[in-house]
Formats: sequence, structure tokens, C-alpha cells
Amino acid sequence: MSWIGRDDALAALGVKPQTLYAYVSRGLIASRPDETDPRASVYSAADITGLVKRRRSGRGRQAIASAAISWGDPVMETAITTVRDGKLIYRGKDAVKLAADATLEEAAALLWQSPAPSPSRPATGKEAAGDTGKARLLAFLADRAAHDPPSFGRGSAALSEDGAQLLAGVCTAVTGTGGRGFYHQRLGRHWGLSPGGTDLLRRALVLVADHELNPSTFAARVAASTGAPLAACALAGCATLTGPLHGEASARALAYLKLAMKDRPQAALSGNAARGERIPAVGHTLYPAGDPRAAALIRWMKPAPALKRAIKAAEAASGEAANVDMALAALSVQLDLPEDAPFLIFASGRMAGWIAHAIEQQGSGRLIRPRANYTGR
Repeated sequence: MSWIGRDDALAALGVKPQTLYAYVSRGLIASRPDETDPRASVYSAADITGLVKRRRSGRGRQAIASAAISWGDPVMETAITTVRDGKLIYRGKDAVKLAADATLEEAAALLWQSPAPSPSRPATGKEAAGDTGKARLLAFLADRAAHDPPSFGRGSAALSEDGAQLLAGVCTAVTGTGGRGFYHQRLGRHWGLSPGGTDLLRRALVLVADHELNPSTFAARVAASTGAPLAACALAGCATLTGPLHGEASARALAYLKLAMKDRPQAALSGNAARGERIPAVGHTLYPAGDPRAAALIRWMKPAPALKRAIKAAEAASGEAANVDMALAALSVQLDLPEDAPFLIFASGRMAGWIAHAIEQQGSGRLIRPRANYTGR
């Protein structure tokens, strides 16, 4: 990030000093002490350029915010993940190509820009209670959030170390047991999978490790912007992921696949239509030509004929390709996993992304505090 002095900032904006300070206090322009003169401040050149462009565009701030909040223009900067030309990119690397060989720990190292967490790292914190993986995961994160130190003022190296401990603890919570090995190995043992099935888990975990500024990641960044503990940021993300329009979307896909394979795809699709429901887990706004994560995972798993027919029927009826929620549901069917497996795979992999975004947000030193457009009396 490049920085400019006060006089240059005032000239670029064409405002008085008081207005510049107001922009800073409202979070529109980042500032920090000048390294050559601690009594003075320098200002983000990118923030100033963006503010000038928005003012010149003729669009009001309310219109910009309203359009950006739902699949609109980017609302914040990140160097972690983007979608480019139909591909998911993790810090300049194609996520699908990365998933062919990398572990979740290696993907986390890339996203966090730190050494890879040790596969045998012991988890910290008391054993989480709960009769399901999801319940134990949420309980574990809540306990850590209540006892861990704030992220405020801590450097990326310290937060990455916390993140490594957190990831190990999440695996223990999800599986209900400790143990050694990489995340996918521990999860594969817990579910009694073959080496081939365990390798599919590894690929799936990497494919869902991050996905730009999705709802759960935004929630994690908001928490991080307040200086909350890293576990609290992950908890904010995980809680958001439980919604049926986000991480639990695969539950509807799983129900469809099981019904379609038990009876026939057309009967399952007719049931959706009769209930006024859209076909689950197909299409993605960011991928008009198809979700590359889903295409890769389905190709790698080589679905059984009945499962493949069910997926193809949903695609044909909707005119859209399967997305990653369908792929995770299909993986669960293919490997005969528990009902909550798609969510647990999603949450486990995305933990790496939430931690990465929390570290990046904390490093920016900016509080995320949008304004509301009052519509009451």
C-alpha cells in the first residue's frame, strides 16, 4: 500500500484539513503515523483515489453502497483470493491446481503467508461438548473466543501461530478425538475412509479454503476489525455458514441426490417444482460458465452411475452447472459420509480462509462500520 502526505492528500481531494480528518474518522481513508515525522500522518493513496473516482462518477454514496452489498462492485481490498476468468485464485495460484497436490495445512500457509502448520501439532483448549461435529465445532470456537487474547495490536506472525493452534483444535472438535496427522488424514480416519476417499477429502478441503468476500468471510472480517480474538472471528464466520443460503445449502442438495438415487431424478425434480423450490446447488453468480471447484471435485470422485445421473438431471433441468454445494453433497453420497459431513468439510476448509482474512483485516487497522439508510418514520 502506498501512502502520501497531508498536503498531497488535500490537493488530490480538493478539501480542507477538517474534511480530510472526517474522512479518516469515518473509515473512508486509512492513515498512519509518518515514519520520518511521528507528529505527522500519511494517508492511503488508494483510498483517496477511490474516493475521488466515486465522487466524479456522479453516483451517490448510498447508491454505490446499495449496489455493492449484494454481488456488486468490490467494497474492500484483499490480496488473498479472487475469481479471475472463471478460475478461483489463491494468492496468484489456481485453487484447482493447488488442490491436486496440497494439504489444507499447505493451503493455509499460502493464504496466511506463514510456515505450514505442523500436522502433529497438539490442540489447545478444553474438550468441546456436543453430540454432533457441528455442535462440538461451535462449542469449541465459543470457548476459545471467551478465553483467547484479542487480535488487536498483534502481528501477523503471532496471529498465524494462533491460527495453527486453532486449526488443530477445530479438527479435534469435528472428529471428537485427538490424534496425529494432517487434517484430511484425521478426518478420514474418523469416518473410516480408504486412502482414496481420504485423498478426495484433502482435495475438497483445499477447494473450499477461501472464496473472496462471501457472507461468512465478511462476518469474520467485521469481527477482526474490532480486534476480537481470532477464535471469535472464526466463530462469526462459522455461525454465518450455518445459514441455508450459505454453508448449509449442501443439505438440500444432499436430500435431492438421495431421493433422486432412490427413486428417479425426475420425481425428485418434480417434487421441488411442486413445492415452489428452485433446483438446489446449481449455478453461481461468480461463475457464469460453471463453478470450477465443483467440476474438479466431481471429476476426481468419478461418481457412481446413479449419482452421476442425478447430478446431470439437475443440471439439465436448470440449465446451469452444479456448484460446490452439489459437489460436497455428491462427495458425501459417494463416500457414505454422515449427514453433516458437507457442512463439516466446508467449515473445516474455510477455517483457513477466515483466519487469513482476519489476519489481513487486523493488519489494515480499520474498523468496518457501514452506515444504514434509514427508511422509518
